Amino acid sequence: MNATVSPIPEGMHSLTPHIVCRDANAAMDFYIRAFGAVDHGRLPGPDGKLMHGMMQIGDSWLMLVDENPEWSMNSPLALGGTPVTLHLYVADADAALARAVEAGATLTMPAADMFWGDRYGQLRDPFGHTWSIATHIRDVSPEEIQAASKLGCQGV
Repeated sequence: MNATVSPIPEGMHSLTPHIVCRDANAAMDFYIRAFGAVDHGRLPGPDGKLMHGMMQIGDSWLMLVDENPEWSMNSPLALGGTPVTLHLYVADADAALARAVEAGATLTMPAADMFWGDRYGQLRDPFGHTWSIATHIRDVSPEEIQAASKLGCQGV
């Protein structure tokens, strides 16, 4: 190990989602339109499919790759869904959800004020990935969250 090289590259976080997409180039273009993502590079493979894509959304990074069943890399579209939700904090959840829907996402849960202190909604992007989008609107103690959780989402 080289002592002069940081084990985590400058600007990166310890955990970075790396998602598989059917047509990852189109997914990157969608994330630019839907979430204001910044494209930090695309590495095409010999077949023209995306071998590696790097984007930044806010202060966080997102890596993408084209699906390739030969390498057991299947997109949510190939799998019929995903158990993973990508969570995105923004300044205005309602506006961010509207922008993503305008870009082609499907709203699956309209924004609402939640008992844990966020304005929160969900959508599915055209590539099968689920996103939750939130704006933190109030600080809530752990005790208040616990009590409100017993009431369900009505406890706002």
